[in-house]
Amino acid sequence: MPRPRRRIEEEVVIVRSLVWFALGIVGGFVAAHLVNKDPRGQEVLAQLDSRIGEFTDRMSDAYHAQETRLSEIIDDAKNVASSVAEKTSDAADDAARVVEKTASSSD
Repeated sequence: MPRPRRRIEEEVVIVRSLVWFALGIVGGFVAAHLVNKDPRGQEVLAQLDSRIGEFTDRMSDAYHAQETRLSEIIDDAKNVASSVAEKTSDAADDAARVVEKTASSSD
């Protein structure tokens, strides 16, 4: 049973995409190798590496600052929830005592 025409066309598109992707990677390596041979190219690559390092450091710092803020918010929420649970428990105990007093005084 022959495969539908559309399925074959989809496979051709996928294979073409993979070929172009592989050629792009190879081309990038070749270009980087050629640029690295030239002293000016080495300088450009060093500046690029430095900028990428600065960017990743800033992103890391921002991530950790946000993580700290979220951790503080979560801790505050836990404290509030704990306080509410404790006060609710105290109120339930007080209500139970009132009910007991009312029940025992009506006897």
